Amino acid sequence: MATKQGLDWQADSRGLALERGVNNVGAISQYAAEALAVRLVNLPDDERFPLPVSEQDFESATRVIALDELEHRPLMNERFPHWAETIEYWLVHDIDKTSATVALEQIEKHILQLIEQLTQS
Repeated sequence: MATKQGLDWQADSRGLALERGVNNVGAISQYAAEALAVRLVNLPDDERFPLPVSEQDFESATRVIALDELEHRPLMNERFPHWAETIEYWLVHDIDKTSATVALEQIEKHILQLIEQLTQS
């Protein structure tokens, strides 16, 4: 999406608590994969399984966004307290608290707002 707007940005993903995702199956949620396909966003052939976030990730990132502030801020305070106030938090609940459709719509809205911000800076 950013590339289509002429932005030289790339998103990547890390997990704060991979041990809590024991029911996750596959490299990406089926709901996310379906939503991306509808939007004609191609997934790479070499999809990888989630990786745990590290200190190096925070140091090398230009911008860090946590999707669910209520879930992620306490984890950040516990595991990476010196980074907890430097990242951006959105309020998009996981599918244990909302539907996949609602969560994905919220993520898309935030991404479009982010792209708008980036194109203006």
